[in-house]
Amino acid sequence: MKKWIPIIIIAVIVLLAGAWLAKVNNNLVPLEENVAAQWANVESSYQRRADLIPNIVNTAKGYAEFEQETLTKVIEARSKATAVTIDPSNITPQQLAQFQEVQAGLSSALARLLAVFERYPDLKANENFKELINELERTENRINVERNRYNEQSRIFNSEIRLFPTNLAAGILGFDAKAYYEAEEGSDQAPEVEFDFGN
Repeated sequence: MKKWIPIIIIAVIVLLAGAWLAKVNNNLVPLEENVAAQWANVESSYQRRADLIPNIVNTAKGYAEFEQETLTKVIEARSKATAVTIDPSNITPQQLAQFQEVQAGLSSALARLLAVFERYPDLKANENFKELINELERTENRINVERNRYNEQSRIFNSEIRLFPTNLAAGILGFDAKAYYEAEEGSDQAPEVEFDFGN
């Protein structure tokens, strides 16, 4: 009987460790799914913006004198932005930086488009174009909200996997920290605005 005692003790320890790992896994999986679901909301908001762009461009094209180079840059930036996708189960800082870079390029192209459109009173008066621009503005606000929510879900998950003793199991179970959506480089500097009054 004495020779079975160590085997029984080891079996109990293995069972307890297995139960603990299962409990940690079952706590972390929903948190990780929340991060993935929130990332899907971020992508959905960006997709909404990408979907608006062809209508904006087509409406502006209706004005023959509208600057074609500006429209071409918007179309190219949209194409680059929609080509970059991220696997939500494995968001790395590098992937997120690449995603942010192409989205920033699209934002910049859209900003140039909106600056140019100010010079065209007929286009500014077009009700369809005004509604598209308003929808774009609402979408940009939605993007910001969804990015903040993604960061909050990432914070909750990252905090959980760093807490002791969960951090011991998280590594064994393959749970890694999620990257945060960060401000673009230079976004802390106010943009320089120049007005041309046609002098």
